Amino acid sequence: MIIVTNRIRVKKGMGAVMAPGFTAPGPLDTTEGFVKVEVLLTQNLTDHDELNVNMYWENLDNFTAWRNSDAFKAAHKRPEPSSDEAKKESPILGSELTTYEVASVKEIAK
Repeated sequence: MIIVTNRIRVKKGMGAVMAPGFTAPGPLDTTEGFVKVEVLLTQNLTDHDELNVNMYWENLDNFTAWRNSDAFKAAHKRPEPSSDEAKKESPILGSELTTYEVASVKEIAK
């Protein structure tokens, strides 16, 4: 299993507003190899918010296929330059993508 984390810095106050969008129903739900997504909001930052979007995948090939898919491109499409939406300033200040291989897990037995 791999975890792909997108660390996204956004304007202060926007983290909680944006978080539900990453877990809303959509094409990711039926993508081969997708396991789950969780969104973490970093605490105690003063000048911006930070979201860590952790996507769990069965393997890197499944994530790569999603990243190259038309559904991914549609989900990340920017508004047309002439639209009212394009005139709004983006709340995103920057982002960084990191991939991890799950090396060890411990869970409480139920």
